[in-house]
Amino acid sequence: MLEKIKKIDGVIVVILVLLMAVSITSIYSVTNGTETFDGSHIQMLKYYGLGFIAFIGLSFLDYRLLLKNALYIYLFGIGLLVLVSFTESKNGAKGWLELPVVGLSLQPAELFKLILILFLASMLIWKNKDRLTFWLDIVPLTLIALVPFGIVILQNDLGNALSYAIILMGLLWIGNIKFTHALIGLVLIGGSAFAGITSYIQYHDQAVSFIEDKLGRDHLVKRFDPWLVPELASKDASYHTKNAQLAIASGGMVGEGYMEGTSVQAGKVPYTYSDAIFVQIAEEFGFLGSAGVLLLFFILIHRMVLIALECKQRGGPLIIVGVVAMLLYQILENIGAFIGLMPLTGITLPFISFGGTSILINMSSMGIVMSVHLYGEEEEDDLPVYPRYSPPPKLL
Repeated sequence: MLEKIKKIDGVIVVILVLLMAVSITSIYSVTNGTETFDGSHIQMLKYYGLGFIAFIGLSFLDYRLLLKNALYIYLFGIGLLVLVSFTESKNGAKGWLELPVVGLSLQPAELFKLILILFLASMLIWKNKDRLTFWLDIVPLTLIALVPFGIVILQNDLGNALSYAIILMGLLWIGNIKFTHALIGLVLIGGSAFAGITSYIQYHDQAVSFIEDKLGRDHLVKRFDPWLVPELASKDASYHTKNAQLAIASGGMVGEGYMEGTSVQAGKVPYTYSDAIFVQIAEEFGFLGSAGVLLLFFILIHRMVLIALECKQRGGPLIIVGVVAMLLYQILENIGAFIGLMPLTGITLPFISFGGTSILINMSSMGIVMSVHLYGEEEEDDLPVYPRYSPPPKLL
């Protein structure tokens, strides 16, 4: 155990502590003195305390135990997603399970991102670095991701549903997908996205009528209009992103000063403590502060990539690629939504936005990454043997 403690990646630990400091000070800035959210920074500190416990515990747990039981973990996660479908809606979506014992609201869709990474990685290990075949590998793996994707879409949680697709694509790529299959997939996805966006813009009225009347998803129009056709978006729909962009622009190079942000302190940007926490950083600390936060994320991901490259086993790099894909998507989606590059989906900024489930899942993910670092340098021949993929016999 002492050898394992000495091998802990200190850079990752320092980055996590710095991100915690950014999170708590930012949340304090926008919630101090408010009627509803005063004291949220203390609650966030408690969440981080639980997060570090999860981080330490998973760091010293051999990650291969999780891979071996990934199927049961996956089925448990599906059960939670189904269970939450019968709960009441919150902010237009069904996604929370109350845990009164620990005083937390668990969001199974957030938890399932990590579960999906583990299960897909456990399936890809069977391939033993062989090329992925379309019917025997890509189709089953896609179906594994489509099941939770469909459930979460029905719960009106577009942001987390899209994260499953990103995780799938990242793991298929590192799992040795054929270039032709990857190219065909990118063309189909890119073509479908381009066609959908173009059709929404050119046939806006018909698209809105279909989404609202046929699908009953009014909230999608409020998210797509400010992104694709801001000139047609209602004041209510564009209020969030427009004020966020004005606040970011007013931050300039060095910002307006801590707790001095004109827009965020006046409450003009909704959910500043949560989804829009980056707006507070940009307005009060400017471009330099925003760049500093992005630098922390870059260093964190860089260390994860180095751990993946040093790992001598098959499962570790697969898990790390899944975690990197998950974090990159959240970072790009969250920040991109407030500068007009992406639609607003309610995705939190990892390690910084307020949220107990988000912090616990992200810290747990880093704990598993650290476990790969601690156990991944051991020779795989000396470890329990994973079932290996063997192609079906050729028919005469």
